[in-house]
Amino acid sequence: MSPGDEQGYTETGQTRTRLPGGDPYGGAPRRTGRSSSRGLVTVVGVVVLLIAAIAFANRGDGSSTDGSADKGDRPKAASTAASGTKPVDTKSANIPSGFAHTEQGAQSAAANYAVVLVSADILKPALRGAIVKQVFVSEKQAPLTDKFNKAYDKQFLSNVGLDQNGNSPAGQTYISRTAPIGTKLTDYTDAVATTEVWCTGVFGTAGDNSTNPVTSDWFTMKLLLRWENSDWKIDSFSQADGPAPVPGDSKASSADQMAKAVEEYGGFTYAR
Repeated sequence: MSPGDEQGYTETGQTRTRLPGGDPYGGAPRRTGRSSSRGLVTVVGVVVLLIAAIAFANRGDGSSTDGSADKGDRPKAASTAASGTKPVDTKSANIPSGFAHTEQGAQSAAANYAVVLVSADILKPALRGAIVKQVFVSEKQAPLTDKFNKAYDKQFLSNVGLDQNGNSPAGQTYISRTAPIGTKLTDYTDAVATTEVWCTGVFGTAGDNSTNPVTSDWFTMKLLLRWENSDWKIDSFSQADGPAPVPGDSKASSADQMAKAVEEYGGFTYAR
């Protein structure tokens, strides 16, 4: 759901289904599926650019041994490098909790909550209530539970190949897994933090006769967090496409390989 797309959408294959009752801060995250053309020209172009970038980075201009002349024009390493702070070691409803009351703590919370909001678990009615209770501020829990239930109704679940309980048919595995690439803090006080999380993920159904094959996507999630009950909680959120890199030339894995991977590889707890 992008900021300009106030009702929220989800895509299944090439069909975009409108989610009922959504809004940029209270609707359900959009699940997308994209196909991309790949060719030798693209791969060669990427390789050439990579080689050129490496050569440029290693080139000396002879004017300074430490490159101090142009450091002022470059982003500081601390703005993009990992902080080294360990992730939290507590969980509630199997969701990381107990984030530090700091800027880094807010970004860590945002990264972990982005994963939860686009997970396969939130499609399961039996698990959804506990998720909403854990990650959202108390005053938003009841209305958001209602909105999620309306968005992920029986028809929506059927469109992505799931039954009314959010389960896949026998022989198929529904996959919805997100990996944060980075976080950004755009505003911060002791009470409120505005964050952005750049993500990639895999979404779809792996298995024979699947009409919703597993594809990858890139998106950015914006989360407004509030400090409540000694932890960061989501007050509102929105989602926008990209930034997305040029597609690579990796060969698509089989449905069996995708299903096996999601079962064998566990998720992470993220820290800024």
